[in-house]
Amino acid sequence: MIRHIHEYRQPDLVKKLIHQIDKEVTRDWYIMEICGGQTHSLVKNGILDILPKQVNMIHGPGCPVCVTPQSIIDLAIELASRKDVVLCTYGDMVRVPGKNGSLLSAKARGGQVKICYSPLEAVQWAKSHPEKEIVFLAVGFETTSPAHALALSQARNLGLPNFSMLQSHVLVPPAMKAILDDPNHIINGFLAAGHVCAISGMHDYYEIAKNYKAPIVATGFEPVDLLWGILKCVEMLEKNQFEVTNQYGRAVDISGNQAAQQISTEVFELSDKEWRGLGCIPNSGLKIKTSYEAYDAFKKFNLSPKKEEESKCEAGLVLKGLKKPNECPFFGHACTPGQPMGAPMVSSEGACAAYYHYHYQSINT
Repeated sequence: MIRHIHEYRQPDLVKKLIHQIDKEVTRDWYIMEICGGQTHSLVKNGILDILPKQVNMIHGPGCPVCVTPQSIIDLAIELASRKDVVLCTYGDMVRVPGKNGSLLSAKARGGQVKICYSPLEAVQWAKSHPEKEIVFLAVGFETTSPAHALALSQARNLGLPNFSMLQSHVLVPPAMKAILDDPNHIINGFLAAGHVCAISGMHDYYEIAKNYKAPIVATGFEPVDLLWGILKCVEMLEKNQFEVTNQYGRAVDISGNQAAQQISTEVFELSDKEWRGLGCIPNSGLKIKTSYEAYDAFKKFNLSPKKEEESKCEAGLVLKGLKKPNECPFFGHACTPGQPMGAPMVSSEGACAAYYHYHYQSINT
């Protein structure tokens, strides 16, 4: 485990870990890294090319932009087109394709779209622009829900009637179960996202590891972080051990961040959630509690997401780990970062974007 910051960029340690993984592995193993940030690090740093051939990394659905349903994007575009509404969101959401374009194209048509670095910025915008309805499009996993909950709490404390949130929060453990319940899955073990575990803790992973016989290792995002995690996962798989291990001790406590969990629980509650490419997963997301419903954009504007339509984009298969991005027939041709067919090619954490930017040439030569 890495204990000091200077340790995770040592080339000699990388070589040592690769050698150790090669020494341990005796058969093919399929390990899914959950987070898109982990995927980008694996691809950008060439780790996929230097791992033993028996170690197959499968890219998971841990990209919040990628799993946000198209119907939510369509509702955000609908709101942004209203004269009385300013739609606020993060920068990586504005190019995600909906049925009829993106928020960026809606802005080009005259829609009011504002990029924010924080949901609290949107709250302050609502305070200084009482003549406008300010709607914040909030997506994310356990990492972002506390900040969004804090924004709703602050809006209520400030008595802002013109602030609301169009939200689509999802949770990692239910998605892992859904993937493992798929009869076509090939996953043997997981690298859990360290920043998610830093907020939520690791308690929910023990049941998954035990019931599905799949070891889970919490890791960071630097090359050495990931290699430590892969080594530990391979060691457990080779020994037929199905445990939960924390290889990111400098950031993750087994119980997580209690204050963050408390504010999230105050504002949100569990709900079934639609995932782009994965369908509806029971109790896999969060919705705004009744006590905060005045700030729920779905209720305030009487919005209802429409049923997802079939798409030619094969993002769902990529998110389930059933296909590599470059195995999609549209990859690099009909679907590029400049003209994306699906969210994984747009997001800074999307697997398709990672392959295009860092791995594309080596795949096609």
